[in-house]
Amino acid sequence: MGLLTFTPNRTRIKICGLRTPTDIEAAVAAQVDAVGFVFYPQSPRAVSPEDAGTLITQLPASMDAVGLVVNPTPNQMEEIRANAAITLWQFHGDETPEQCRRLSGGLPWIKAARIGQSFNFPEFSLQYGDAAGFLLDALVDGYGGSGTAFNWNLIPDTWANVNAHRVVLSGGLNSHNVGEAIARLRPCAVDISSGVEVRKGVKDPVLIRQFADAVRSADQTNPSSYS
Repeated sequence: MGLLTFTPNRTRIKICGLRTPTDIEAAVAAQVDAVGFVFYPQSPRAVSPEDAGTLITQLPASMDAVGLVVNPTPNQMEEIRANAAITLWQFHGDETPEQCRRLSGGLPWIKAARIGQSFNFPEFSLQYGDAAGFLLDALVDGYGGSGTAFNWNLIPDTWANVNAHRVVLSGGLNSHNVGEAIARLRPCAVDISSGVEVRKGVKDPVLIRQFADAVRSADQTNPSSYS
């Protein structure tokens, strides 16, 4: 179905920063909707385009392969495209709307936003109106993967309701707090990386399963008002 297929009472799940066949096996077994490959060399979760391409061959057709990039050059994007069958791009840096449109090469794309006290939600969604999704992450040093949650109260209720079909909530999620996040915000999808790791860059199949189960339990416990 894909990461950004909005269905009431069915929160989509993305596991980000996968690097090994075992990671992929765990994500497939948990029946998540998308997996993310980090093409940012400074990240402990970085993977080469060639390795990502091999891992993607293990995915079922219904699962999105998300390519996470940070201020990429056209050459970097071409190298990824030539080696890995990415289905959805995630721009996690300071890319402008025009750069996102151009670099995406016609594929759907998500724009990440780092949420701080003064973040302007209406301006952001207007500026990046062509995005298929908005990934909301914590405002921290660097570009994501910190395991830090942000204050969900900063998200205006009206904005969250209008944009629910393309909000991907990230930042410090785990199997213990994702239920509250879903009950409060009703995002289209949730995204996790460090919350399913035993140490930076090393995923735990048990934690992946527990997170997926927690999301599905929250969907059943807190039915949405959407119809």
